[in-house]
Amino acid sequence: MTPTTETTVGIGGAAESTDMVLNIGPQHPSTHGVLRLKLVLDGERITSAEPVIGYMHRGAEKLFEARDYRQIIMLANRHDWLSAFSNELGVVLAVERMLGMEVPTRAVWTRTLLAELNRVLNHLMFLGSYPLELGGITPVFYAFREREVLQNVMEEVSGGRMHYMFNRVGGLKEDLPAGWTTRARGAVAAVRSRMDVFDDLVLGNEIFRGRTRGVGALSAEAVHAYGVSGPVARASGVDFDLRRDEPYLAYGELQDTLKVVTRTDGDCLARFECLLAQTHNALDLADACLDRLAELAPGPVNQRLPKVLKAPEGHTYAWTENPLGINGYYLVSKGEKTPYRLKLRSASYNNIQALAELLPGTLVADMVAILGSLFFVVGDIDK
Repeated sequence: MTPTTETTVGIGGAAESTDMVLNIGPQHPSTHGVLRLKLVLDGERITSAEPVIGYMHRGAEKLFEARDYRQIIMLANRHDWLSAFSNELGVVLAVERMLGMEVPTRAVWTRTLLAELNRVLNHLMFLGSYPLELGGITPVFYAFREREVLQNVMEEVSGGRMHYMFNRVGGLKEDLPAGWTTRARGAVAAVRSRMDVFDDLVLGNEIFRGRTRGVGALSAEAVHAYGVSGPVARASGVDFDLRRDEPYLAYGELQDTLKVVTRTDGDCLARFECLLAQTHNALDLADACLDRLAELAPGPVNQRLPKVLKAPEGHTYAWTENPLGINGYYLVSKGEKTPYRLKLRSASYNNIQALAELLPGTLVADMVAILGSLFFVVGDIDK
């Protein structure tokens, strides 16, 4: 009998049961900065996701210990470069609380106004860049036009376009320029009059809605488990906002104007809707602050400080409702001119952890939609 030879032709290492590992990043500017996502895929579906961070780590918390209380403001305003004023604010609030210092009323209202203008600037960036990530290029041009209007008034008052360095322990660097409030009111009105671009052009776009509705739903339980906050948490029905629930600055007197917007779906569309609604409300809050400043008599905007500023021995915690969520500042002092320890709790660090919960089970095509809807800044993750 003639022997026969049997040949088996394979298709490449048991491909039917082999998962593929896909790295998204860390090339810049793939994902709002240098972030890497390690995905394990089964065909077109993600089975596991691991955010890999640290590519932008600058050791800010360690540097805080080698700078005095005036110098750490410069470090603080850089970790979330879209929320510089709000970052400064958290640090000075912590130091002022440690010192038991009262800030002049005019400085309190001006801080509140600038914090809300900074919130609008932050949100406009994401309102423009998120549709861009989904293939819609037009909204980002409108977003930058509106940002430029507000950037001009922020630059006039502080001298900086991104890193304002306008907060000081005890108040603000200086008073507002003559006629600035009128120009600021005009800028707010101009931006408000054109916000329908995002209401109609983006939210009214059926392709955008198709890419975001029902995609990347985050449950309220996962929000609490991962410490997610800000618009991302409120889109999942978690009704929490420090400006209302533990007021600081002048927010206690703005409760009639402040509106905390929530949704229950927790998907990409709900997160975008919360961000947009919060932008509208921030413009209303800015107008309310301008009205109050117009009623105030002229007065100081800072406290006179000693040449060498030392915080008493002890510890304190201050937290603020930053544009992207809750920022916390745990300050420990040994009575020196530098902090013994300043621990920063940043919103983006907690929010990005939710990717490990959100991405498994979804399609690769939806990954960018989910990633962009978490509205993070990588410097705020790596600090």
